[in-house]
Amino acid sequence: MVKFLDEAKVYVSAGDGGNGCCSFRREKFIEFGGPDGGDGGDGGSVIAEATADLNTLIDFRYRQHFRAERGHHGMGADRTGARGKDVVLTLPVGTQILAEDKQTLLADLATAGERMVIARGGRGGAGNTRFKSSTNRAPRRADPGTPGEEAWIWLRLKLIADAGLIGLPNAGKSTFLAAVSHAKPKIADYPFTTLHPSLGVVEADSNRFVLADIPGLIEGASDGAGLGTRFLGHIERCRVLLHLVDGTQEDVAAAYRTVRAELSAYGAGLEDKPEVVALNKIDALAAAAVDERRQALAAEAGTDVLVTSGVSRAGIEAALRKLWAEIAAARAADGDAAGEPAFSP
Repeated sequence: MVKFLDEAKVYVSAGDGGNGCCSFRREKFIEFGGPDGGDGGDGGSVIAEATADLNTLIDFRYRQHFRAERGHHGMGADRTGARGKDVVLTLPVGTQILAEDKQTLLADLATAGERMVIARGGRGGAGNTRFKSSTNRAPRRADPGTPGEEAWIWLRLKLIADAGLIGLPNAGKSTFLAAVSHAKPKIADYPFTTLHPSLGVVEADSNRFVLADIPGLIEGASDGAGLGTRFLGHIERCRVLLHLVDGTQEDVAAAYRTVRAELSAYGAGLEDKPEVVALNKIDALAAAAVDERRQALAAEAGTDVLVTSGVSRAGIEAALRKLWAEIAAARAADGDAAGEPAFSP
């Protein structure tokens, strides 16, 4: 199983330009020689490219330094040095490239095939042929190549999904994801079973969309409690949130308030995203308790509340249809194709 990694710090160094050559022709039977030093080649660049074939940055845990080839030096007989080879960093779609300060955004690779030069190679130096003139027939000047750019950068992955699952730990998010897709997240009866985000492709009435499950939030997550809010970045790009509330809790309204407060504290527009609220784990409740807690949750959320169970699959189809309605409306507003999922893991 490939480990999930959503953040990495790497060093990138473009190649220096090759030096120009200072050379003169020395050929038999040619009375007057002259300068024939070639230019140096440009240095290779470091290029970032997004691909839909990856969904983790794990490769950058084991290799942190990326150096492009320097340009080759110019030579006599007006021979120009070869250009240095580029280095291409293949990154998952949704990767952001940040400067070393972790604040300055350099690039956001949101579509497959998108490329960006993140360290440009140096220019090759001019050979002495470049400086020949009517008044300087034998120039002895040849310029060195310029250095390539280099920097430490941060890579931060924000998964691209249509819908995101949120809720307290043990709200049944992983069970729900496993029930509606072919994803196989870890499922257990203790908090924080999910330690990294999971993606699943969901089909609802012949419509396909991508659903993301992130680790649960607890009160104080915005201050670092539990697993903190680090993984909330993975649902920043989601069009709609599915908020699952564990129906076996005594105070479902308080559970809802806790998660909403952490979304608000995190910011980035999460609190303003369309939200579908569902009372989950109804298979473990009596009908009277389901109705009572559903009403309490609806009063707190100020919206209709669905009832679902990932175990018995009760209410699953209704939840998926409601999610799809929100996703289709958001795609239409963005001008996207209504039938294409945001990203297929």
